[in-house]
Amino acid sequence: MTAARLRLLAWLIAVMAFLAGCTPGVGAGQAVSGSAAPSPGATATVPATAAGSASSAPDAADVALAPPQAPIPAATPAPAPASAPAPAPVPQPFALNLYREGDFVPQYTFDWCVAASIQMAHNLIDDTGGGTWADRAQQNELWERARAHSSDSFNGANPFGWAQVLTEAGMGPYAVVSVPGYEEAVRTAARAITETGRPVGLVMWSGRHAWVMSGFESVGDPRQFPDFSVTGIRVLDPLYPYGSGQWGPSPAPNALLTPEQLATQFVVREPRRWSSGLAAGYLLVLPTAA
Repeated sequence: MTAARLRLLAWLIAVMAFLAGCTPGVGAGQAVSGSAAPSPGATATVPATAAGSASSAPDAADVALAPPQAPIPAATPAPAPASAPAPAPVPQPFALNLYREGDFVPQYTFDWCVAASIQMAHNLIDDTGGGTWADRAQQNELWERARAHSSDSFNGANPFGWAQVLTEAGMGPYAVVSVPGYEEAVRTAARAITETGRPVGLVMWSGRHAWVMSGFESVGDPRQFPDFSVTGIRVLDPLYPYGSGQWGPSPAPNALLTPEQLATQFVVREPRRWSSGLAAGYLLVLPTAA
């Protein structure tokens, strides 16, 4: 190609570029301005592309309504787990003893066992430490008072006189009871000591002698377990240290006897020993509630 033709081609390209730059173009900005309100006197036209397009308002028949959602139930708190029942209490070893050093008083004659037992009961009840009853003359007086409240063929002091003097002396009330069974008699005595804080009189040797029960040991507290079992009995025998050739030796003051040991001397009272309205059984001079 000759140089003249090349120059002519370059000139034509330049002219065409000039003409293209002078032609007004339609851009994105003009498309937006075309949708604005028309000038006065002008007729607005709707672009063909708008007819039936998604931007037109939908017909109600063409709209499918979504089904209503079921309400979400409120959360129900899970029930608290049922608490396990508390285990039943188990009887534990229990002990009660009213005895203090100096409470024991011997009987000064072989007849004054009831009077000596009254003195010991006072000492067990009185916790002041300064009112010990141990005088011989006083023991004689107490025996005479107990005899005055007794009635039997032996002209001595019986359990009724014993209980009456205890009550009159301010240690009561006391009552004489007969319990048919041995185990229940021992439990009755232990329960009375627990409930009143006072000693129990034991009518020994089938109605011939008097001891004082000052305490006990058991399996189970009598206030909590009605069927507690007595395993030991604290006793005071005013005849100590002599005892009996028939019934056995006297235990030392505040001795702890097993139920089997006590049973060798604490036996059923013979009704013929002295008259009373009580049925045959194990006799107790029992403290009762005031």
